[in-house]
Amino acid sequence: MFSRLRTLMRLPASERKNGSGQGRHDHRQHNIFEAAAAYVAACAEDDQERIDEAESWVSPEALSFGVGELACRAVIALARERNESPQTVARSLLGLPAA
Repeated sequence: MFSRLRTLMRLPASERKNGSGQGRHDHRQHNIFEAAAAYVAACAEDDQERIDEAESWVSPEALSFGVGELACRAVIALARERNESPQTVARSLLGLPAA
């Protein structure tokens, strides 16, 4: 399991989704958390160019893992800040009624 996670965390440029070398930061490898942060921020700002760039940094599986981890951490931080449960915060962010 840890071997698979390490593989997902850093892939050689030749194995990235977009191996074209067109991204602004292709001179170095990015980890899944950098990719997730860039991807989510770009989605929030509706910036398709930055979305595409962040998607090219890691595999789709790694990006999905990073986005999930970012979501979890964000919900926990907001729950602490609001003094609410993570479930309440998550449902609120998604516009769902209280459970």
